Amino acid sequence: MATKANQVVLDTPAAEFRLPATDGRTYALDDVAGEKGTVVVFICNHCPYVKAVIDRMVSDARALMSEGVGFAAICSNDAASYPEDSFENMKRFAKAHDFPFPYLHDETQIVARAYGAVCTPDFFGYNADRKLKYRGRLDEGRTTAPRAGAPRELVEAMRAIAITGAAPADQKASIGCSIKWKDE
Repeated sequence: MATKANQVVLDTPAAEFRLPATDGRTYALDDVAGEKGTVVVFICNHCPYVKAVIDRMVSDARALMSEGVGFAAICSNDAASYPEDSFENMKRFAKAHDFPFPYLHDETQIVARAYGAVCTPDFFGYNADRKLKYRGRLDEGRTTAPRAGAPRELVEAMRAIAITGAAPADQKASIGCSIKWKDE
């Protein structure tokens, strides 16, 4: 069942983190933040919504990174209940899709909770001061490609944030699979 991202208060500061990545390194927010802004996206390996957008997301991430916007993906799913989202499978997924950004493992789910992530994919776009300016979707595509000529919503929003510090007022929430929370 699809879950829709909650709207959160814009200008909320980005939560700090320090997480292991599929490339063998550990990254903090400082390590992934870009000079002109930062995107933090919560994804996983098994979600059909993520699988449908992953190649477009990687392409858009490359474009944004070349323009000074940092980018990182985080998997917070409970791998015990969803083995396809294990750290080893994250490594395979990142390699298969040639991620140009760190793919981070939030095993404790503390980071997902700090950000208020609810679905995969769930995009958080920050300005250079690490204040939340965009909580929307990649584009209008869900489990199928967007129509020809559809806006690249994340890219356009982050470009506006980089130039003006503000994102579009009309932000459409991301829809995807729910984060697979551990039993507490």
